[in-house]
Amino acid sequence: MRQFLLSTVAIAVVTLVGALPAQAQDVKSRLIRFGYGLSENSNQGRAAKFFAQELDKQSGGKLRLKGFGDATLGSDVQMQNALIGGAQEMMVGSTATLVGIVKDFGVYDLPFLFANEKEADAVLDGPFGEKLMARLQEKGLVGLVYWENGFRNLTNSKRPVTKYEDLSGIKLRVMQNPIYIDMFNQFGANAVPMAFSELFTALETGTVDGQENPVTTIQSSKFYEVQKFLTISRHVYSPWIVLASKRWHDGLSADEKKMLQSAAEASRAFERSDSRKASIESMTELKAKGMQINELPAAELQRMRDKVKPAYDKFAADGGAQVLADLQAALAKVR
Repeated sequence: MRQFLLSTVAIAVVTLVGALPAQAQDVKSRLIRFGYGLSENSNQGRAAKFFAQELDKQSGGKLRLKGFGDATLGSDVQMQNALIGGAQEMMVGSTATLVGIVKDFGVYDLPFLFANEKEADAVLDGPFGEKLMARLQEKGLVGLVYWENGFRNLTNSKRPVTKYEDLSGIKLRVMQNPIYIDMFNQFGANAVPMAFSELFTALETGTVDGQENPVTTIQSSKFYEVQKFLTISRHVYSPWIVLASKRWHDGLSADEKKMLQSAAEASRAFERSDSRKASIESMTELKAKGMQINELPAAELQRMRDKVKPAYDKFAADGGAQVLADLQAALAKVR
């Protein structure tokens, strides 16, 4: 009997000691407002939900991430400013709108930079992507991971675009980013910078004739209701970036930061896989919804690349020479 009691006590002690690290983790109950621009049923919305579930699991329900889709917390630029000021905890948005905060983020927007998703993943998740992301901290933001928005394509309500000359005179909404503005003006379009949250109404009212986004965004945002023609141009690979307010993030414990980073990395894997599968499904649905789809031939894509080569020279001359050289070196290692 005495031996049995000693064994029972020993087991209890071992169990208690084994449980201590988890119980001793410094995790407080927190509500994390996570803003994003697309709808809840988009790839962005599904990834936000996965992120919330993963964080809930890792923190034992203490870190509760609540998603706010459809730009209800504001445009990407507005949310970035809210994070910097500490008025909002987290968001996911385009890297393109970060150029007003860290100019070198514009390097991702150079046309025809990445040939495929494999190249993009390697550069974004490697030393280059991490180093650029780390520069946000001095501006009041913490970058956690990159998600995938995807390769961008053109839509419009006027005519099929089978060569860049077909863009002549088309009022094309672009992101609030000088590289995008210059690129499409080079193609002869009338580039109109505008927040994404304003885009559907602008297309519906004819304020703009067209826009450019990945097919998943075109489908989830129902642009097929106000756009007839889709051109598969893959002119830019567009990343999203998951951001936290540095002011808020600095107040987290080491355990909380570790859980947040781990959950973010899990969401990255989920989001990319989901986004790539959704791209295939979106093409089928857009065709079923009546969009006229054409893919630019290789010769025309090369003409477009040649036409926008000055964008690289201009970016380099405008203070981006080093970051462009670093990215091209990173790409060379992947290739």
